[in-house]
Amino acid sequence: MIRIITLSILFWCCAPGNNATAQYYFYDNNYYDNPLVLEVGGSLNAMNCLTDLGGASGIGARFFKDYNGGKTKPAGGIYASLTYKNVLALRLEVTRGSVAGEDKVLAGVTDIAKQRFNRNLNFRSSISEIAGMLEIHPLFLVIDWEQRDEVPPRLSPYVVGGIGFFSFNPQGQVPNSNQWVDLQPLSTEGQGFPEHPDRPVYKLKQMNFPLGGGLRYEISSLFNLRAEAIYRVLKTDYLDDVSTRYINPAEFAKNLDPAFANLAVIMADKQIVKITPPNGGGKRGSPSEKDAYFSFNLKIGFILGRERAR
Repeated sequence: MIRIITLSILFWCCAPGNNATAQYYFYDNNYYDNPLVLEVGGSLNAMNCLTDLGGASGIGARFFKDYNGGKTKPAGGIYASLTYKNVLALRLEVTRGSVAGEDKVLAGVTDIAKQRFNRNLNFRSSISEIAGMLEIHPLFLVIDWEQRDEVPPRLSPYVVGGIGFFSFNPQGQVPNSNQWVDLQPLSTEGQGFPEHPDRPVYKLKQMNFPLGGGLRYEISSLFNLRAEAIYRVLKTDYLDDVSTRYINPAEFAKNLDPAFANLAVIMADKQIVKITPPNGGGKRGSPSEKDAYFSFNLKIGFILGRERAR
């Protein structure tokens, strides 16, 4: 899809009357502004997630009602974007960060959320992402500043969306220790077990769909500053290794090596007070809603393509 969009823009730029190499107005007293410019830069991010773990008091809800700000983690990235006449931009971005969640954030609640506190699960995961996105600037889409013979605004809001691929690896903390272990190989909800054919082993590399918006401010003819928020729609409910129901602990010994089976029993059920049926079937997570992660980003970019006036 990214290749098709790129070719379309290049065709448009190179078509008669749209010469991409022609300078179409002065950016300032020192630089011409070309229709097609390249921006490369870096990003400092704050990353968080929305999963089955933690959340707010009351019944678990979608989106930011269950946001736990204390679990925000630092992240970063690099990007390159190709912008046509400040209207459309194709962006390729690489991001590295981490997410985490735990039920202990609900300590002290007295309502239905106390069940989540009693569940006593936690997780952490690194995140690596590469995404291709299309950026649209409405102020330049609806107003032809060149035609109006006006100086374009330095501040431009935009919306952005695309497709990405990310890797993750949820880990859980072993009770009463500082040890963290990978959770996916333990099949904590019977993923891949013949007793649960509807629960396949989840993949640690998957597709996502970034959506968001931001503000771009042109510091000068050579530098842009951006502030944006990006929400990633996921196809998995196992970012935190929690999705559906507890299984019978005896199934671990039947399907896993002894060392893994013993650890899986511990990590699958860490309830403070055992209130679920001992043979499995009790609610562990909510499969009706997929997990998500998001970031707030501050970017600075260097502009290539504007030519010095002579």
